[in-house]
Amino acid sequence: MKVTFTTKQKVGTADKMLYGHFLEHFHRQIYGGVYDPTSKFADEDGFRTDVIEALKRIKTPIIRWPGGCYVSAYDWKKGVGKKRRVNYDKAWEVEESNEFGTDEFIKLCRKIGCEPYICTNGGTGTAEEMSDWVEYCNLKDMGEYAKQRKENGYEEPHNVKYWSVGNENWGIHEIGEKDSNEWGNLVREASKMMVRVDPTIELSAASIVDLDWNIKLLTKAGPYLDWLSIHSYWEWGPDGLKNHDYKELMLLTGEEIVSNIDRVRAYLKALGYENKIKIAYDEWNLRGWYHPNSNMPMTTDERRKINEEFYEKEVLEQRNKNDINETYTMTDAVFSAAFLNTCLRNCDIVKMACFSPVVNTRGAIFTHKDGLVFRPQYFVFELYSNLLKDTVLKTWSENVPTMNGKINNKERTVDTVDIAITYGDGEYAVAATNKDPENEQTVEFDTLDGNVSMMRIHTLNGPSTESYNDIDRTEVGITVSEWVPFDGKATLAPHSVNVIELK
Repeated sequence: MKVTFTTKQKVGTADKMLYGHFLEHFHRQIYGGVYDPTSKFADEDGFRTDVIEALKRIKTPIIRWPGGCYVSAYDWKKGVGKKRRVNYDKAWEVEESNEFGTDEFIKLCRKIGCEPYICTNGGTGTAEEMSDWVEYCNLKDMGEYAKQRKENGYEEPHNVKYWSVGNENWGIHEIGEKDSNEWGNLVREASKMMVRVDPTIELSAASIVDLDWNIKLLTKAGPYLDWLSIHSYWEWGPDGLKNHDYKELMLLTGEEIVSNIDRVRAYLKALGYENKIKIAYDEWNLRGWYHPNSNMPMTTDERRKINEEFYEKEVLEQRNKNDINETYTMTDAVFSAAFLNTCLRNCDIVKMACFSPVVNTRGAIFTHKDGLVFRPQYFVFELYSNLLKDTVLKTWSENVPTMNGKINNKERTVDTVDIAITYGDGEYAVAATNKDPENEQTVEFDTLDGNVSMMRIHTLNGPSTESYNDIDRTEVGITVSEWVPFDGKATLAPHSVNVIELK
């Protein structure tokens, strides 16, 4: 295939927050993940230093917390101060110690060097409780909650810039589900109170790719909002493991991703907010989290059958399947790269994306008592966050190879080679993914600026599409070529993620 580009034709500026992450009180993400005072890697505050260093290595720009479904019944006031109040977590049906709360989250972000992004309780919470949380974090000394923060040992404000009203409150699975009218009203009133506490914050609201929902939300609360929050997971295995093969999942990397962005863009444009409100894809992953018999409606008879053994075996123990490392292969890496490439090509409106989650469950990092496993997705972030430039260029492609097939009873055709071209400081960095499971693909680059003489390729790959990393097993990683004279072409290995440097 041939790709033509010039620095004179730009999509826009790619925000570093596209490489963000998400953290929720579910399974081992917090306790035993980022926070584990019993670990040999724990620092003086109980945080795992190996996790912190891994997140620094991929230049984590922002982390969204505390949920997720968890936040829709979360009382933030139980998680601050010297005496924490234990409660039953109704989202995930476990006891929550509240040992990790707002101040610990801020401290974690400061250690990593990233922005904190707090998602508020739009389920059982009220507009006043949300604005109290802003007061606790951002006011210097006025008000009950700013004074409480100071009494808790934090003299200076936390200065949290990014806030979201709610999480997936459009869904029956969520505590505090709302209809579109209810939601628009709550977001308007919550936003009104939150910005009265701190007018410098940026506000997001939980949304879905639905016309009625967005019309009501934007009509009622649009003047207060800076972001719309949308979520997507594409693979929902019935056993928590694998449901589709590599090629089938590659068929999800085209229309299935971009159509969500296109539709939300259309809603914003139709209501006059395209240049004011941005898209935050603040939960995304190929694989949806596995938590059977939880968060789902049941009849009374079904509930009566849940005894202690069923709860332990069919609810809690099932969540361990999220952490079987062989589930996460080059398939996940190639899909993740294709998703980020789509965001880059839409960087004029998609300014934030948070991989869900960052540690354990479906995360890019797996923790165990003796260290970490970097799953294949981790290396996508290492390549993109460290190598890609800020300006995304428009491209014109010819003779693009395609893949065809059926998934979810639909015929799909996607480009075999997925490309996003970035530019900065007089150099290009090309994100190039080859989805073909077996064959190399050659790309010819026509730089109309005519200013390229050298090339180097960073390649993320493994021996097969099913290659994975685990404790004492490393099949997937990055290799880097030498700088070589640029002849206008680059060869991409099968099932690979690449960043090509051109200078």
